[in-house]
Amino acid sequence: MSDLLFLGMTKIAFFGAIETGLIYALVALGVLISFRILDFPDLTADGSFPLGGAVCAVCIVQDPNSSLAFLANPWIATFLGMIAGGLSGIVTAWLNVSLKILHLLASILVMVALYSVNLRIMGRPNVPLLGEETVFTPFLTTENSFYMRALVIFAFVVAFKLILDWFFSTEIGLSVCATGANPRMAQAQGIATRKMIVFGMALSNALIALGGALFVQIMGGADISIGVGTIVIGLAAVIIGETLIPTKRMILLTISVVLGSILYRLFIQLALGNDTLKELGLQHQDVNLVTAVLVVIALVLPKIKSQVLKMKKSS
Repeated sequence: MSDLLFLGMTKIAFFGAIETGLIYALVALGVLISFRILDFPDLTADGSFPLGGAVCAVCIVQDPNSSLAFLANPWIATFLGMIAGGLSGIVTAWLNVSLKILHLLASILVMVALYSVNLRIMGRPNVPLLGEETVFTPFLTTENSFYMRALVIFAFVVAFKLILDWFFSTEIGLSVCATGANPRMAQAQGIATRKMIVFGMALSNALIALGGALFVQIMGGADISIGVGTIVIGLAAVIIGETLIPTKRMILLTISVVLGSILYRLFIQLALGNDTLKELGLQHQDVNLVTAVLVVIALVLPKIKSQVLKMKKSS
C-alpha cells in the first residue's frame, strides 16, 4: 500500500507514465513545429520515430572489436538517430517544395518508405538492448531506477524546449513562423520560404526521432512497430496542451505541449488501470482507441465552452 500514489497507481506505474509522457513531449514539440508553426500536415512521424530508435539501437549493439565500435557510445547513437530523423524530414519537405507533391501525400510516401528503410537498418523486425549501456546507465542505481530515467528525459525535454524558445526568437526562427503563417507575404518580404520549410521539417522530425532513440533505450530494444500511432499521440499532446493553456507566445506554447503530453500519458495509465474500465473489457491494445477518444474530447471541449459562454451572454 505504501507504493500507491493516487487512484490506485503505483509509483512504478506513475513514473513509467511520466517517462513515456516526457519522451512523447519531444514528439509533440516536433508536431508543434510541423502542424502549428509551418501549417504542414506531416505523417512522417510514424516513420521517423522508429527510424531514430532503429539507428540508435543498431549503433549501440555494434561489435566492440569492429571499426565502428565508437558508434556504440549511447550518446553518439542517440545523436545519430536524431540526425536520421532530420534527414527524413528533409526528404518529405523536398518532395513537397521541389517536386510539388501535396504535403500530406509527400509525408505518407516517406512514412511508407521508412518502414522498409527501418527494416533494412535493423536487419530484422527488432533489436534487443537488454544488458547494453544506454544514456541512462551512468545515472541509475538500485534505489533510484524507478525515477532517475524520468529525470534524465526531463533534462532532455527542458534543454530542447529552451533551444526552441531561443531559436524562434532569432531571424531564422521568425522566418519559419512567417512562412507557416503567410507564405506569400513571407516570400514578398524576401524570405526563402522553400528553405524555411525544409529546415522546419528537418527540425521537427529530428525531435521526433530523438524521442524514438530515447524510447528504445527505456524499453530495452527497438521494434519495427513502435511508430504506429505516433502522430496521433503527438497531436493529442498538442491539442490537450492548447486546450489547457490557450496562447500564441512560444514560451508558453512549448510548456503547454509538454504538459499536454504528460497529462495524456497519465490519462492513458489511469484509463487502462481503472477497474471499472477493465470490467468493460478495456485492455492495453486499446491505447489508440483511448487516444482517439481523448483527441475528440479535447477538440470538442473548446467549442462547447464557447457555446456556453455565448448562451450566458445572450441570456
